[in-house]
Amino acid sequence: MRIAWAERGNGHPLLLIQGLGYARWSWEPIVPALAEQYRVLFFDNRGIGDSDKPEGPYTAGQMAEDALQVLDEAGIGQAHVLGASLGGMIAQELAVLAPERVAKLVLCCTHPGVRHGLPMPEQTVRLFQAAATLAPDDALRRFVENALGDDPPAGVADELYRRRLENPLDPAGWQAQAAAGTTFLGVDGPIEHETLIVTGTADNVVDPRNSDVLAEQIPGARVEKLAGLGHLFFWEDAPGFVRIVREFLDG
Repeated sequence: MRIAWAERGNGHPLLLIQGLGYARWSWEPIVPALAEQYRVLFFDNRGIGDSDKPEGPYTAGQMAEDALQVLDEAGIGQAHVLGASLGGMIAQELAVLAPERVAKLVLCCTHPGVRHGLPMPEQTVRLFQAAATLAPDDALRRFVENALGDDPPAGVADELYRRRLENPLDPAGWQAQAAAGTTFLGVDGPIEHETLIVTGTADNVVDPRNSDVLAEQIPGARVEKLAGLGHLFFWEDAPGFVRIVREFLDG
């Protein structure tokens, strides 16, 4: 499997794992600041960007093996791991698959698995239903706006929309990735790492209450709730999110 990855900075390694439909470019708001302190690795999941796009469906477990491959190729024995949305599910699988390779764990806007988690908010369910009747660019714009909070900073939606247009999805790859999220039951072993769970209280994509459910399954996990921010809170308040991550990783 060819997994395209990049790195920036020095210090303790920090692996970033992105969610459904977003390639490594989508970490740009936070990578420069994190790279001042950490060796940041970020990559394209299978099915998107410059990575291979094998026939799906995929599983979160398979995608965790891809993340482990990145650590191997970078020569890293252990790293902090930060995953967002589907990437948070992959990060959970990685923490169980190879616990010795994970230092601290940051799980963002993510889900504990369909065995225990709450379903997708109705607003996003309705958007998926309506998308088939919309022009593709209009649907894309709606999905971008839906992933942001109640009052996102000026220009954020426009910039995300522009970048999504510049980086079109492979439809089969998107479907294969989506299957990894919808079939994620939850991990089959304990997560014993020091864990930070971050959610935006205005997340329309993953019900924010899932963060509390997830915290109940990870001993000692801490939950940080970002008032008024949406699913892509690391675009809405990159400095604030970086500060929270640094305080947790260095605390």
